[in-house]
Amino acid sequence: MLQADKLSLNYQHKPVIQDLSVTIAHHQITAIVGPNGSGKSTLLKLLGGLSKPSEGAVTLEQKPLHKWRPKALAKKLALLGQNPQAPGGMLVRQLVGHGRFPYLGLFNTLSHIDQHAITWALRKTQLEHLQNQPLEHLSGGERQRAWLAMALAQQSEILLLDEPTTYLDLGHQFQLLDLLKQLQIHERKTIVMVLHDINQASQFSDRIIALKNGEIVADGSPHQVVTEQIIKQLFNIDVSIVPQRYGRTTKPLCLPIDSHNQITPNSAVPLRSAAI
Repeated sequence: MLQADKLSLNYQHKPVIQDLSVTIAHHQITAIVGPNGSGKSTLLKLLGGLSKPSEGAVTLEQKPLHKWRPKALAKKLALLGQNPQAPGGMLVRQLVGHGRFPYLGLFNTLSHIDQHAITWALRKTQLEHLQNQPLEHLSGGERQRAWLAMALAQQSEILLLDEPTTYLDLGHQFQLLDLLKQLQIHERKTIVMVLHDINQASQFSDRIIALKNGEIVADGSPHQVVTEQIIKQLFNIDVSIVPQRYGRTTKPLCLPIDSHNQITPNSAVPLRSAAI
């Protein structure tokens, strides 16, 4: 169980996270949403141990993160931040291979099991045909998928992803999110991801945590969080919420209201999502 207890973090004497407590449920997809500057990425870094709170603590299996050995923690938890960087000339397969760091022995030699995990991650992210290409030769979306492949190769129980759909076109966004959903269902992964698109958060997550000014203003299922009142509170826009069928489930679809031509549930056409 990954748990944050009464976290606070200040940056240049300005509070970014304030007295925040949250428990991440096992084998669920949790989306963190909120306006720019609300503390979404900061919370993810705190949960992953990349940032140290001013107050409070983050624990994994009731053990503070700073007391875990790096390799042991990496087998439990993988974090993919925004705009990661790699040395020039690194090949895609080499990058993905870095995800096997927790499993390497004394001589840092990749085993047959490691190579299989790397190939699996490349296949899952549709990068097998690019595995011998230098990372800098890839498009922004392809690089984003390569970094995700590295996180998948780590085979951690918990994935923390900061805006994983950045740079991806619409088709690859949904392929990636569907992949994460399949990993949650079939491999029982616990996934926490920061998303800007409210409708993607609604469609693909089991739980949504909504932040504003470093505080949780809503926490629950998509039906509980994606409401006209909460979206107004978060983003100061008027929206219409329309039930939308996704496979066997129905999720709330958020449509901004044009003040000159208001959208109603009976006339709504989902031409665009509330990407905020």
